[in-house]
Parts: sequence; C-alpha cells; structure tokens
Amino acid sequence: MTETTTIQINKKTKIRLEALKEHKRETFDELISKLMTLIPEGDKEGRYTDEFRAGLLEALFDAKNNKQVSSKQMKKELGF
Repeated sequence: MTETTTIQINKKTKIRLEALKEHKRETFDELISKLMTLIPEGDKEGRYTDEFRAGLLEALFDAKNNKQVSSKQMKKELGF
C-alpha cells in the first residue's frame, strides 16, 4: 500500500482543483502529479535541479501576473 499524508489547502484552492479534475473519481494526488509534469524535468543537457525547476515555476507565475523585468531594468540591477 502506498504511504499517504495529509496536507492543508484553502477551501477556494480545493474548489479550483476540483474543477481541474478529468473525472469525479480522480484523486487530488493524481491531479497534482499531472500538474507537476507541466514543469520540465530537464533538457538534452541533463536533469534540472529542484531549485531551477522552482525558479521556472516562479517565472511562469511572474509572467502570468505581468511581473517581468525589462532588459534595461535588469542591466541596471546587475550594474551594466
């Protein structure tokens, strides 16, 4: 038998997750596993670190929320 654990999520999050289920009997574990596949594991040069994958996810959230940094702004921050 697979070992399980309990996690706490906001009720609104649970409702949003339920809306993503393919079918009523799909478990949250199955759904979360599918969502995790959207974050690339690596490329032809090798596997990404977990830290890098988390950074990719954060960058996607930033792009979705229009939190991008212009190249001019980035150069200023980096001292170029």
